[in-house]
Amino acid sequence: MAAIGSLVFCTDCGSLLEVNTARKTQILCDVCGTYNEDSSIKVMVTTSKPSAFPSTLRMKLRSEIREVSEAEKQIDASIKETCAKCGCEEVRYYTQQLRSADEGSTVFYTCPQCGNKWNTNN
Repeated sequence: MAAIGSLVFCTDCGSLLEVNTARKTQILCDVCGTYNEDSSIKVMVTTSKPSAFPSTLRMKLRSEIREVSEAEKQIDASIKETCAKCGCEEVRYYTQQLRSADEGSTVFYTCPQCGNKWNTNN
């Protein structure tokens, strides 16, 4: 029996063998009646080192990557919007696509002073 990917062929006549759902060690060829060893059960795992496929672009990106600390990360942006609860004139916001792609995104606001949260659909 020969296996090419997940396809298994008879070694005598070359016919495509049925899928072995019972996970038997041998598969019977319906065309010539030969029993063939099932090699489709075998699992092959390969690994490669990152240096195995060198790339000019990858090397360029590695040289330009810099570490950002947790304090430097800014998840939200600021905008001049008045908080309805405390009257603060600058709030934090972020957007997220919650509806279908042909509709606008949802904007989530948070007041840094009182913690009030609200959202609007664009």
